[in-house]
Amino acid sequence: MIARTRVGRFFRGLVLHAIAASLIGYFALQAFHGNYGLEARKGYEEDITRLTRERDELQGERKELERRVALLRPESIDPDMVEELARRDLGFAGPNDLLMINPRR
Repeated sequence: MIARTRVGRFFRGLVLHAIAASLIGYFALQAFHGNYGLEARKGYEEDITRLTRERDELQGERKELERRVALLRPESIDPDMVEELARRDLGFAGPNDLLMINPRR
């Protein structure tokens, strides 16, 4: 009877240690290869760099558009801008006008 309890305790302890080692291994594996692990962090940093560059480009485009809109405000209308837009949108050109057509992006 005494030998049986010692053997039982030994195997019970062995099983508990195996379970604990398995849990530690699982969490260590997730720390490297999981959705929020070290390898995924590299991908996130690349995404941050790409999106930051895209944001900066869009901010530049927005500033350019705001500048062009400011030229069309009634209190500060630019006659050259109005003429350019009218010629482009309405297709008006004089017989002696030299036109340079730039394709839109």
